[in-house]
Amino acid sequence: MLYALHEMQHALLAPFEAAAVASHALFTQPHSPWAHTPYARSAAAANELVMRLVRRYEKPEWGIRETVVDGRTVPVHVEKTVVKPFCHLLHFKREIERKSKDPVVLIVAPLSGHHATLLRDTVRTMLPEHEVYITDWIDARMVPVHEGHFHLDDYVHYVQDFIRHLGPKVHVVSVCQPTVPVLAAISLMAANGDKIAPLSMTMMGGPIDTRRSPTSVNNFATGRPLSWFESRVIQRVPGNYPGVGRRVYPGFLQHASFIMMNAHRHIEAHRDFFNHLVEGDGESASAHRRFYDEYNAVLDMAAEYYLETLRVVFKEHSLPNGTWDVRGERVRPEAIERTALFTIEGELDDISGVGQTEAAHGLCSSIPAEKREHYLVEGVGHYGIFSGRRYREGIYPRIRDFIRKHG
Repeated sequence: MLYALHEMQHALLAPFEAAAVASHALFTQPHSPWAHTPYARSAAAANELVMRLVRRYEKPEWGIRETVVDGRTVPVHVEKTVVKPFCHLLHFKREIERKSKDPVVLIVAPLSGHHATLLRDTVRTMLPEHEVYITDWIDARMVPVHEGHFHLDDYVHYVQDFIRHLGPKVHVVSVCQPTVPVLAAISLMAANGDKIAPLSMTMMGGPIDTRRSPTSVNNFATGRPLSWFESRVIQRVPGNYPGVGRRVYPGFLQHASFIMMNAHRHIEAHRDFFNHLVEGDGESASAHRRFYDEYNAVLDMAAEYYLETLRVVFKEHSLPNGTWDVRGERVRPEAIERTALFTIEGELDDISGVGQTEAAHGLCSSIPAEKREHYLVEGVGHYGIFSGRRYREGIYPRIRDFIRKHG
């Protein structure tokens, strides 16, 4: 019922958005007499703010059409190399022949509310020196019910399938939420003697052991019984989507929780945006648009996957406790011997606290010391680990060097 009310709200707000768009044009078009009045900028800013607050944000485009390799600008084409009901494996194919093969990197994007395009900067920065693949998770409301359910175990097996597809020379980079299923996938492959093992796994700001430095996200997950989440946040997809009838954790509820977690910051950001528009600071206003176009675009998660993740990762701590079974097989990280491990954490991360990702080293006890590395990035929060200037200038070079060292 809540989902249907949400859709009704969007329908009711559509005329307000249309009116704001029309009014915005009146105060910005150079041929409009209203654009030359003393308060034109303030009126235009107010209308754009209304437009952005009531708009429905769809999945953003990747917008990566070229990269620079050895000083040459080369085209980039995005190809679907593996298609599964709940995920597509994308390849950012560079149109260039090189004498030596660049390392193959599988980036496992989070399935935790936002689209994989949140890692656009991660991909763009790695492209000049790597063959980059990424998991592009599908909005559960777009997956018909006849495609079946999607469990946390399915996530693990999707990752294994993608690793096998890319072969034994792949390096895996996981950001935030997928560090847990990625570690499970590689652990199971090692325990079963799989001939294909990633050369390295880089884990960035992930909840390997949420008992360490618990954050407000962790406390929210552990402070309520699983039944509370199932009764309060799980909804059925309404009839205007292909996944009608599917039980999901809707993106709009996840987005609301994101906003409430740091409400004062978002209020300040929108107030600053209004002021930037009035002052004519186009660069700052554009940066705001880029961030919130991505941040406000959310997807639905399959209910069974969401609830199982809550139970396994945040409530039972099944991975660090050694009690996690995936389709009847025990996850044993100590079975990993050949894959190098690099963990990265942000000092100011308010989603995955300091020490939560580093815990992987204690679990992967059979990996030799010379094949391990940990990096605590001072003064960086969660998003700064994989996006922005600090990532591009300080974190990415370490990932690149680690991959080449263990290639």
